[in-house]
Amino acid sequence: MATILNIETATAVCSVTLSRDGKIIGVQESAEPNVHAERLVVFINTLMEQAALPYSALDAIAVGTGPGSYTGLRIGTSTAKGLCYALDKPLIAIPTLKAMALAAAEKLQQKDIYYCAMIDARRLEVYTAVYDFEGKEIIPVEAKILDENSFSEILTGHTIAFVGDGMPKMKSLSPTNDMQRIWVDDVYASAQNMMRLSEEAFLQKQFADVAYYEPFYLKDFVAGKKIR
Repeated sequence: MATILNIETATAVCSVTLSRDGKIIGVQESAEPNVHAERLVVFINTLMEQAALPYSALDAIAVGTGPGSYTGLRIGTSTAKGLCYALDKPLIAIPTLKAMALAAAEKLQQKDIYYCAMIDARRLEVYTAVYDFEGKEIIPVEAKILDENSFSEILTGHTIAFVGDGMPKMKSLSPTNDMQRIWVDDVYASAQNMMRLSEEAFLQKQFADVAYYEPFYLKDFVAGKKIR
């Protein structure tokens, strides 16, 4: 049995859960944009106080690897690594898209379909990957510009459930009567999706190197010019 702090900041959602044995103890979450820097540590402190647990009671800290927001991932990663250093606890890295896909699989309980997780990027672009019911990768993580033919190669003979904040882009390009596409509205990048995977990783001792771990940005960060 492990007590794990789970942190997910890959998107606009700032999310933290405290879990034990893969089950939720508490959650703090906000979808308000650009609040990660000011609220993440507050959320963590609130969870620990509500659970009446000292930080030393944690067995590990888990963080979502992305891809997603460069700034959000940096904030989540630096916070998680700082806690690991201070507490001498292991770091667990959880792929954000895989966690989303498995959350959708748990929700739908359809074993014979694929699950496509999507994180919104710019314009018609998404960060995406496709998994089966068990979490096996069918299409690896990629930055994909969507059109009406996206995923047509695997939609032939397969049904796909699309999830995440990038899903509406795919839905807007798809035929309304296509029965091979399932749209799941309430699964997004959240620390609530990480708990099962972080517990499994802890039991299997699948830990990231705290010193060298970096999130999965997928694309290089390009800073925009400030407009005066």
